[in-house]
This record gives sequence, C-alpha cells and structure tokens, in this order.
Amino acid sequence: MKSKNIPADIRTKSLKEAQNEIKEIITKLEDTNTNLEESIEQYDRMIQLNHHIRDQFKKKATKIKETKLAQINKLSKK
Repeated sequence: MKSKNIPADIRTKSLKEAQNEIKEIITKLEDTNTNLEESIEQYDRMIQLNHHIRDQFKKKATKIKETKLAQINKLSKK
C-alpha cells in the first residue's frame, strides 16, 4: 500500500497513537458482538495503520543510516 493511499487522519498519527488505535481495534475485533461489516472495516483500518507504522519505521531507519554514514565520512576525512 502506497502512503498516498493511507487516509490523512492516519498519516498524521504518531507511532504511539497508531499503535494505541491498533490495540483498540484488536479489542473490538475480539468482541463477539461486533458485526461482520464493522469487523471488516476495522480490520482494513488496522492494515492501513500497520502500513503507516511500517512507513514511519522505514523513514526513521533511513534517517539513522544517513546520519551514521555522514559521521563515518566525516571521521574518514580526518
């Protein structure tokens, strides 16, 4: 799923907010009183939240890698 396909309200969430919403969705899905249509909608949202979290981790990993590379390059020039 491309990040552009993730709803804006999810894209603005922090990692912690997204994780908390996933926990809430799991609790709802475990409830046997939840109807099938609502369960499917909640599951789809959980997948979108998961993609958002994955994208955020990728961005942070790239930033860390770039920072470390810059530090290594700086040290090797000395």
